[in-house]
Amino acid sequence: MVEKALTEKYGISRTPVREAVLRLAEERLIDVVPKSGTFVARIPLSILREALVARRALEEVTVRAATRRASESQIMQMRALIQRQQEMADAGNEEAFHRADEDFHAAIAAAGHFPGFWDMIQQIRVQAERYRRLTLPQAGRMQLVVGEHGAVLDAIAAGDADTAVANMNEHLNKLRLDFSIFRDLWPNYFINDLAADDTITDV
Repeated sequence: MVEKALTEKYGISRTPVREAVLRLAEERLIDVVPKSGTFVARIPLSILREALVARRALEEVTVRAATRRASESQIMQMRALIQRQQEMADAGNEEAFHRADEDFHAAIAAAGHFPGFWDMIQQIRVQAERYRRLTLPQAGRMQLVVGEHGAVLDAIAAGDADTAVANMNEHLNKLRLDFSIFRDLWPNYFINDLAADDTITDV
């Protein structure tokens, strides 16, 4: 990645490109190495770990609230989103599947009257999202997610908050518990900056 190439490709001045590069560097999405270039940054495990834990905590609140407050129309909307995911999984359309996945989690937050919690999750999960996208091409992964979402929604619709939370935690924890699989597949995508006594799977 170089500023000159980006300015030529998109037909814009260097100022917005430089500002964008600085923003990406601040979010640890790229590494700017003086006299060498700009490179896609590896995923720092410390930030990944924190993002996964924070998301789990926030989604427990939204799921419990949705179990109490979701209307029939909101339940139907969420079922339609799961059906959309199923269709996209069958078609192998990862991008559209991802959008429907996002919409499902956002719909839970909205049904629980905590839409801002999804905005918070969006802000903290940049590194986790990079990791999650690595998992989607795994055989059967999208179908697995559809089933997990269905289990969460069934419990919400039944008014069973404890089961809904347990099902959501199981869904979210798969990213954490399966980490070693993807680390072994793409070891150069990650940087281990965890403390000596910390791991991704110990929380």
